[in-house]
Amino acid sequence: MTDRPEDASALDKHLVRLAFERAAPSYDAHAVLQREIADRMLERLDYIKHQPQVLLDAGSGTGYATRLLRARYPQATIVALDLAMAMLEIARPPQTLWQKLRHASPWHSVCGDIDHLPLKTSSVDMVWSSLALQWCDDLNLSFAELYRVLAPGGLLMFATFGPDTLKQLRAAFADVDDYSHVNRFVDMHDIGDVLLGAGFSAPVMDMEYITLTYADLKTMLRDLKGIGAHNVTGGRNLGLTWRARWAALEAAIERFREAGRLPATYEVIYGHAWVNEKTRPAPPGAEGYSVVHIHRREVAVTPGGGA
Repeated sequence: MTDRPEDASALDKHLVRLAFERAAPSYDAHAVLQREIADRMLERLDYIKHQPQVLLDAGSGTGYATRLLRARYPQATIVALDLAMAMLEIARPPQTLWQKLRHASPWHSVCGDIDHLPLKTSSVDMVWSSLALQWCDDLNLSFAELYRVLAPGGLLMFATFGPDTLKQLRAAFADVDDYSHVNRFVDMHDIGDVLLGAGFSAPVMDMEYITLTYADLKTMLRDLKGIGAHNVTGGRNLGLTWRARWAALEAAIERFREAGRLPATYEVIYGHAWVNEKTRPAPPGAEGYSVVHIHRREVAVTPGGGA
């Protein structure tokens, strides 16, 4: 009988950090989807009136969105936080003499965990988090920490993945064995409950599907590896039988091929919420958040590495 962990979907934060440390040099070459989602989040800021003095990019990665946010809010102090130091080393901009003379906004790089933020309470006016929350094991803890560091009147803006993410790959693996191969993701409605439970006001969310297409399974998995998206759940297969199962996996995923390409679908959840005067948080599961289906469309994207 195989020993299995109590929670096969639990994330190992040490492995998360290690995966992104290793992926840092290759990340930008494979992060087509990550940049696309960051761009769509930035478009949403056009409809939100907010001028932060201190802005936290929680899960900044190699700094693509951080640089765009710095340009959008030139007077704000930027705090780029990531679990992987190698990501922060790539992200940090060089401080040239010209930038010093122009008094460019301060940029602070912080290696830390969203679930245990090394920041003072009520010290941040805006938190931006693009595709980092899915690497947190307990969103109750994550949102509680983000609420803690946000000042009254502060804004939380985030994007994360929903349960349909990589559904084709998940189904193909299920045909091969009963191990956990794809990280689990939280439903949009549950995220709304957690936000209210943490004390946030008026959460608003919407969702869309984005599909990347690939020539073959090997290219798909290479892209996932290139951005550090390894399986870090407790129920992953720790045995050395991968080669024996590869042919079965390739055959299983072929049933999803369309127009000569293999799809990898992502359910992308966008959300924002506010911090009012900090009072007693609403109980978990309380009603009151808005789910706005502004977009629920299928978008096909062919990454450069998938040609």
